[in-house]
Amino acid sequence: MLPICRINHARLQGRYETRFSSADRWLVRKEAEILDGRWKNPDDKVLFGVYADAWFGERDYAATTRERNGSALRLHILPTFANVVLSEITTPQIRRWRAGLLESGVGEATVAKAYQILRAIMNTAVDDEVIQRNPCRIKGAGAAKTAERPFLDVTEVFQLADAVPARFRVFILLAAFTGLRFGELAALQRHDVDLERRTVAVRRALAETRSDGILVKAPKSAAGVRTVAFPASLTESLAAHLAAYAEPGRTGLLFTGARGGQLRRNNFRRLWLRALETTGLEDVHFHDLRHTGNTLAATGSATTRELMQRMGHSSVRAALIYQHLVNGRDHAIAAHVDEQIRKARPAEPDDASRT
Repeated sequence: MLPICRINHARLQGRYETRFSSADRWLVRKEAEILDGRWKNPDDKVLFGVYADAWFGERDYAATTRERNGSALRLHILPTFANVVLSEITTPQIRRWRAGLLESGVGEATVAKAYQILRAIMNTAVDDEVIQRNPCRIKGAGAAKTAERPFLDVTEVFQLADAVPARFRVFILLAAFTGLRFGELAALQRHDVDLERRTVAVRRALAETRSDGILVKAPKSAAGVRTVAFPASLTESLAAHLAAYAEPGRTGLLFTGARGGQLRRNNFRRLWLRALETTGLEDVHFHDLRHTGNTLAATGSATTRELMQRMGHSSVRAALIYQHLVNGRDHAIAAHVDEQIRKARPAEPDDASRT
């Protein structure tokens, strides 16, 4: 039997070797982090709120996007994370934060937007080497489930167009049969319309913000700058509108408010709601006209690229893909839409005769 002193010595030696091995492994890891440029001073404490404010200030957002994202950051993210050290934010914390927003009654789409912004901030923090890993790792949290919006048939489009005052009739028809957005339509000028070639050029868009009021700006992406062909059966109505309602001069607005001047969403909304009540289409949103145009174009066998170009769609990965489209195919799409209109409305009345 070994003496007790030798047994104790062996135990102490084993503990020393274990401790030395653990410390040695830690040291190797830290040396590797230093060599790779990944090591961070544990005394550097960056608060999320400070970093997020700087991050937001550096974003090149359009006015409406800045207002929307700024609101999500201010109302739904900073109250929870502003005073938390950036590197100490964990996935479980983010999971609890998201669940809390949903339980408090914040809409699913708003929660998804807030999560997208938080994830983007954390991605930049990883790129800046402030943190080593993005804790926003909740599958599907950045996607909101939205109900599929309806699209109108041609007869319903004309019912709505006939239910608004005459000066807004072509506004409805162009929205449905070209797929232009409200802001794009409201910013159109006389020289953007080519009756001979049957095209509308989208070069700018109107935006309305609480802080800056009405802004006329370039479309938010390169794909938004485009020329869209309109159906031939709208030519006479558009010509009559130009003569009766558009502002004079080359840069005169194509569409104006009831009393002249810039067309605003809130003012138009009152007319729109009355038209919905008159036609019995109460569940229709104005943006559904754009969805209608998209659907009609798709039924004309437009390719994905042609359809995305016509609608001015873009994405972060492919903002410029849809700029270069052969005009012949775009006119073919418009001709298909025109055929649908003619089936539903064999004879189009002259707008000048309407009051």
